[in-house]
This record gives sequence, C-alpha cells and structure tokens, in this order.
Amino acid sequence: MSDEINWNPIRDLAQRVLERSEPLELSADTRALLLKSAGEVAISQQDAEDALHGLPTATTLLQEIRQRIRDGSRRLSKARDRVDELQRKGDLEGAQKVVRDLLAVEVVPLYREHAEILLDEVSGLAEVLATGRLNPDLPDRPQLAALSQRVQQGHALELTDDLRALLRRTAPTAAVSEAETEEALKTPEGAEALMQMVLSRFRDGERRFLRAMYRMTSLRDAGNVEGARQQMRDVLAVEVVPLYREMAEEQLRGLDSPPPGS
Repeated sequence: MSDEINWNPIRDLAQRVLERSEPLELSADTRALLLKSAGEVAISQQDAEDALHGLPTATTLLQEIRQRIRDGSRRLSKARDRVDELQRKGDLEGAQKVVRDLLAVEVVPLYREHAEILLDEVSGLAEVLATGRLNPDLPDRPQLAALSQRVQQGHALELTDDLRALLRRTAPTAAVSEAETEEALKTPEGAEALMQMVLSRFRDGERRFLRAMYRMTSLRDAGNVEGARQQMRDVLAVEVVPLYREMAEEQLRGLDSPPPGS
C-alpha cells in the first residue's frame, strides 16, 4: 500500500485552500483527488460523495483528510520514538503495548500497516528474548540487544551457528577485525564479550555523534563555523564505527560547502 500512496497533491490542495484561502473548485480532477484521498484515510466512499455535493462540506472533507494524515503521522512518529526508548531499556513488553495502543485508535490504513510491521518486529524480539532463538527476518543489532538482555537475566548464551553468523555480520560494522571475531567465537564467553563490544560501540558512537551534532548546530547558527567543524573532527579522532564516521564526514563536507546562492 505504501508504494501506491502519494499525499503530496492533497497536501498541496489543503495548503492552498485552508491556509492561503484560495477558493475550492470542484473540478473533475479535484473531486477524484478528494475521493481517492478520503478512501486512503478510511473515510467511506458514501460519506465522501455526500460531502462533494457542496463547497462547505467539500472543504470540511478536505480538512478531515488532512487532519487524519497529520494526526496519524504524529502518532506513529511518537510511538516509534517511545518504542526505541523502551527497546533500549529492554522493556519489550512495554514497547508492544505502545504499538497496540496506537492500533487501538489509528484508522488510516497506511499508518496501521506501519504499526503492524513495527509490532511484528517488537514481538519477534520478545520471542528472541524469551527463547534465545534468532529470527532471520529481524534486524541484526536489535536481536543482539535482546540476547544481551537474556544473558543479563541469567540465561547462558548458546553459541549456535546462527549466532556465529550474526556476529560475523555485525562485528565488521563495529570495526571489529575478522581475526578478533574468529578468536572470540571459539567460546561462549568470547562470543558474549564480542556481542557486548558491538553493542557498546554503537551505543557510545550514537551518543557521541548526537552530542556533537547538537554542539555543531549551535556553533554554526552562532556563526562559529570553525568551532562547528571541530565538533566533527573531535568525533573522527576517536570514532571507530564506520557508520558514525561516515555521518561525521558528511557533516564536515556540508560545513565546507559554500552556502546556497553564494
């Protein structure tokens, strides 16, 4: 469904009519756009057709379509942020409840689809936490985090072929060499230490980069471009995770580029 939906035309129409006070003209194209968009936000075809009998009700329909798009987007974004926060704390039950609460109120099919995908992922991670069995359909690092939490709960780490494969995939993303990885995979204790290293490097890298971004933005906005550059240079002086190094280098390139129109 997500590949079929483009809300830019209805957003543009809403901006013109509801914000710029341009008249709403119920041409054939506008009627078709309103009917299509109404269906995409779970307004029945009959209700939408009834609304198109007059300009006041058609304008109200446009308002309702835009409001459902906006409210659904905000709810989904807020839920994702909360899920991320709870996952980092290891509270997968709480994360599942956040998504179920969202599904209890959301009507827009596209947002429901995204929420259901998110719920499937969080539920899958909860299964990994409960059983220690990896799921090939889930992302790697969140599964490592679930296994780490399982170990913290007192469960032994089983050095299965799936776990070895997972660690061989994720270790390079945390700048762990192949030799270090293979040495660690000789024992469950080594694998556990490797898992913690991967997770901690990403956790520390994320915090470091976000702090530097905040300082960089503040300095840049204050006109201290050199000070802003230094924030990313400081990140690059210590960061080993390729992802965060690439992000810091991209920010540096942006600071070094001439401003638009110069």
